[in-house]
Amino acid sequence: MDEVWHPQCFKCYACNKPISEYEFAMHEDQPYHKSCYKDFFHPKCDVCKNFIPTNKNGLIEYRAHPFWMQKYCPSHEDDGTPRCCSCERMEPTDIKYITLDDGRKLCLECLTSATMDSPECQHLYMDIQEFFEGLNMKVEQQVPLLLVERQALNEALEAEKSVSRMIIWLFCRQCFVYSQLICSYFLSSQGHHLPETRGLCLSEEQIVRTILKRPTIGPGNRIMDMITGPYKLVRRCEVTAILILYGLPRLQTGSILAHEMMHAYLRLKGYRSLSPQVEEGICQVLSHLWLESEIIAGASGNAASSSASSSSSSAAPTSSKKGAKTEFEKKLGAFIKNQIETDSSVEYGDGFRAGIQAVEQYGLRSTLDHMRLTGSFPY
Repeated sequence: MDEVWHPQCFKCYACNKPISEYEFAMHEDQPYHKSCYKDFFHPKCDVCKNFIPTNKNGLIEYRAHPFWMQKYCPSHEDDGTPRCCSCERMEPTDIKYITLDDGRKLCLECLTSATMDSPECQHLYMDIQEFFEGLNMKVEQQVPLLLVERQALNEALEAEKSVSRMIIWLFCRQCFVYSQLICSYFLSSQGHHLPETRGLCLSEEQIVRTILKRPTIGPGNRIMDMITGPYKLVRRCEVTAILILYGLPRLQTGSILAHEMMHAYLRLKGYRSLSPQVEEGICQVLSHLWLESEIIAGASGNAASSSASSSSSSAAPTSSKKGAKTEFEKKLGAFIKNQIETDSSVEYGDGFRAGIQAVEQYGLRSTLDHMRLTGSFPY
């Protein structure tokens, strides 16, 4: 350091003990023991709490979640470390997860507000119906909402696809152009754009197994005593039911439900020739607006009002959950919004960005009127 020191005076800036080793570390012109420097400045893994190891080139290499900024060892991506199916965080190894019956892991913070059965979800369903009504988009028909397990959701998806393929084949024999329109309409509404299907808006009659009673948490933090029962869907209108995957936090369940509710609204109001990008995009816009009304504007719901001020003269809906949100709920809501905003897919990501730009510029009602006439967003 170009200085002359008494041995006992050359001290570590961290522990204030003399540095007797030949090698030492420097930070902002201050000397450190190499071990002290590592304790203070070498990043630790947020999962195993150990120092993140260096790679073969001697560089510190780690993985980080783009939203939560959680740093962890690259090895945890392949060593079976569980990740929450909702917030996507890897929890520290000493934290317990809840294991759902389909193998999904749910962290304890997400479990706090998790929606577990169909009766429990009806209050949220009514809140979102009021949200739509506040935007002058009331859904008159009574569409059943069912919370289901992953297997039941996938089976319903396959059953809907089978009917779609049959309809397409029948129309192919008569009119190829019309068959293309039917295909686009069905395929654009098959499920919520996430790593797995989490929501469906169904159009056909079938029998679905729904969750009737909230399960309990048993030994090993596993879900048990799941009570399900058959529910026969009857086609009284263009939509037979909305299905949502169980076990997700209220805000995430609500965002998926708002998305699927918009699919139902479009079908029931006769929006027939929308491309997947336009239909999924506007459904993501409604999901985003609902999240804003819940998180950003709090109990007042002002965000939904301002976003639709030029499209509706009715009062904005109030927040569907009165009182203050916890800090984690606020963060989770911001995370779900960020997922919508940064989605890289053409249908959901580009569709949302085009849709929200149109709504902000022309208002929701004008955007929907333009979609009905042209099948596209106004520019």
